[in-house]
Amino acid sequence: MSTVIDGKLTSAKVREQIREEVDKLKENGIKPSLTVIRVGEDPASKVYVRNKQKACAEVGIESELIHLPEETDEQELIRIVEECNQDPLTDGILVQLPLPAQIDEERVKSVIDPAKDVDGFHAVNMGRLITGEAGFVPCTPAGIIRLLDEYDIGIDGAHCVIVGRSQIVGKPLALLLLGRNATVTICHSRTRNLKEICKQADILISAAGQTGLITADHVKDQAVVIDVAMNRDENGKLCGDVKFDEVSKKAAAITPVPGGVGPMTVAMLLNNCLQSAKGRKAL
Repeated sequence: MSTVIDGKLTSAKVREQIREEVDKLKENGIKPSLTVIRVGEDPASKVYVRNKQKACAEVGIESELIHLPEETDEQELIRIVEECNQDPLTDGILVQLPLPAQIDEERVKSVIDPAKDVDGFHAVNMGRLITGEAGFVPCTPAGIIRLLDEYDIGIDGAHCVIVGRSQIVGKPLALLLLGRNATVTICHSRTRNLKEICKQADILISAAGQTGLITADHVKDQAVVIDVAMNRDENGKLCGDVKFDEVSKKAAAITPVPGGVGPMTVAMLLNNCLQSAKGRKAL
C-alpha cells in the first residue's frame, strides 16, 4: 500500500511557520494584508474566497474583500486594481477567477503590480520563473514542490511526467522541476501513447481535470503519483484524475483528493503574501 501524502498535515505545518513570521512582522509595525477582488456571484468563487479569507485570519494576515456586481466592466475593474497597486498597505492583490465574459482576464492580470501578484500569474513573474530569478511562483506548483520535499521524494535526476499544460499548473510546475534537475515530460490532450509515457515516470503529476483518467495501467511500480485535479464524480463527490483505490496499490506514494494538493495551494498563497510583506519591511 502506498504512503498517503497528507496535504492537510503539511499545510498545517506551513501555516504555523507563516503565523510565527507574521507575528514577528507585526512586532515591527508591519501588518501583512491581502485584497481579494471578486466580480459577480459565481458559487464556487464565493467558497474559494471565503476559504482564503479564513486561512488569512488563522495566520494573522489581514484580508479585505472587494465584491463587485456581475455587470462591472473591464475599465472599472482595472481602475480598482490600480488603486490597490498604489496602496502602500496592500501586500497582495488577488482577482478571483473566473471573471464575467465582458472582462478580459489576461488584461486584468497584466495590470496587477508584479510585486503584489501573490497568485504568481503576471507575465513578469512567469518570466522570472523561466530565468530563475526571484519572484512569486503560482501557488499550486509551489505547493507540489513543498509536498515532495516534505516527504523526502527526490526530484534531482527523476523523470517527472506532467499531464496538463495550463499556465496555472503544468507549465510553471515543469519549470520548477527543471530547476531542481528533473527530466520533465509534459502531456496533454493531443499526446499520443499517454499510457506508455506515464509509465516511464518516477513522479507522475496529473492536472488534466478528467475523472478516472489515470489508472494503475498508467503507473509503473513504486512511482510517486500527485493528483492535482478537483473533479466531481457521477454522485457529486469530489475526486481527482487518478483512480485512487487501484493506483494506491501500485505507487510508492500518492496524494488523495481531497486533502492532498488543495490545502497546499492555499498555504502557498499565504506564504506569497508573507513574502510580499517582508519586502515592504525591507523598503
